[in-house]
Amino acid sequence: MLIRKVVITGGPCAGKTTAMSWIQNHFTRMGYTVLFIPETATELISGGVCPWTCGTNLDYQKCQLKLQMTKEQLFEQAARTMPQEKILIVCDRGIMDNKAYMTEEEFAEAVRYIGSDVVSLRDQYDAVFHLVTAAKGAEEFYTFENNAARYESVEQAVDLDDRLLASWTGHPHLRVIDNSTDFMEKMQRLINEMIRFLGETNPIASKRKFLIEYPDLEWLDSNKMARKLESVEVYLQKTLDEEHLAHKRGENGHYFCYESVRKPLSDRKFLEMERRITEDEYNDLIREADPERAVIRKTRYYLAYEKQYFEIDIYPNWEDHAIAEIEVANEDDEIRFPEEIHVIREITGEPEYRKSSLSYSEAAE
Repeated sequence: MLIRKVVITGGPCAGKTTAMSWIQNHFTRMGYTVLFIPETATELISGGVCPWTCGTNLDYQKCQLKLQMTKEQLFEQAARTMPQEKILIVCDRGIMDNKAYMTEEEFAEAVRYIGSDVVSLRDQYDAVFHLVTAAKGAEEFYTFENNAARYESVEQAVDLDDRLLASWTGHPHLRVIDNSTDFMEKMQRLINEMIRFLGETNPIASKRKFLIEYPDLEWLDSNKMARKLESVEVYLQKTLDEEHLAHKRGENGHYFCYESVRKPLSDRKFLEMERRITEDEYNDLIREADPERAVIRKTRYYLAYEKQYFEIDIYPNWEDHAIAEIEVANEDDEIRFPEEIHVIREITGEPEYRKSSLSYSEAAE
């Protein structure tokens, strides 16, 4: 049985309602049983439980987080009893969306209240798809007509969209669906991204890699669109031409684990499959570590910038440079870096900067 849980999020008037219909139609035809978890805030507010009827916003947010977490657990429990082979659970907003409506202190308190942590809440989802508000790039289509509860101005919608994206930054599979095309093509791009993530076509990823000057860590740490994680990657004993790794990634003492199998197809493309695993499974896997390779430990920053999602890897023994990587839909896509990131050169395909090569060089030191 294959169960995948994804989030559809985004700012006001981004197309979430239409997206749910497209997802239902497309993935049902592809043989999935599609389960939808409705937006929790709408349920509570329509029932009279609101930020302005509760004692404080924090009181309301605690209720919302607890209900949302319970709903998701029940849907997953139900999915595990179903006989179908492929089940897709689609969340109309996920738990991290709530962060956009709270201060950092309120969110920390709400997370403590439900007995969880940021890594567990954010990374419990297999993928997150952020639909950009029409107020950002398609202003002429920003409307109040299809949602009586919508009240945000264009400026407020843009700000909320940014805060929602910042709340999810740090998730390893975050995709931003912008307004660079008409609305129908925007929906098709969402479906295509979901199909590719689910592996319904060959899960071929195209990545471009850049050598950059050692970044300004103060800038990254203070950037709301950046998230710092600690990463451990262990190469397992190689079979044929595939690379098999066990990964552990997280922050503040909380981690999630997964294994990946990667087969290079060219300098820029590779076939990759990932599977979420428990910490016990991770510990079992690393017993099969390749003795000729070092464990790769690094600091990774996820950075969302102008509809792009960068991974910036900082290695402990590098003092003047780092690596920035980005997954692209098309190899010729223009890459736009923030002015604070200084690119030395593109290193896509250069053997010495591949992770596999770095694992050998680390082992030799």
